[in-house]
Amino acid sequence: MTPDPQARLETRCVEKGLKMTGQRRVIVRVLADAADHPDVGAIYRRAAAIDPRISLATVYRTLRLFEDAQVVDRVEFGDGRARYEVAAADHHHHLIDLGSGVVVEFRDAALEALKVRIARDLGYRLVGHRLELYGVRRTAPEDGAGGDDGADR
Repeated sequence: MTPDPQARLETRCVEKGLKMTGQRRVIVRVLADAADHPDVGAIYRRAAAIDPRISLATVYRTLRLFEDAQVVDRVEFGDGRARYEVAAADHHHHLIDLGSGVVVEFRDAALEALKVRIARDLGYRLVGHRLELYGVRRTAPEDGAGGDDGADR
């Protein structure tokens, strides 16, 4: 039986040599339960709701420690705030809805192959990358004849 996300993340931390204090466990719980990509403020508020003794400084220090251990990823979506997500075993990208701020994770095998091909054609071996797409939700015209694809022309 596969352990729950919190237990998996705690195990990864221990495997990386991190001591799991009570407050670190609270932050692990917040990160494991997050359905979004919370910033430090949101992580602090959620953690403080579980353990009111936790400080903002502890959250900052712990996130830095987790990031250095590569158990969480820090992502920035152009809004001036660093956000965090559990480091995924599988590679994915983000589509950020500029209207609502919702972050949609997606995977696309054809896109992955295209990036490798582009690097190869330019004489490189791809060793890493990050892709964020920014968009606004399309609205269909009233006549139902399609709509603007949103691409710059």
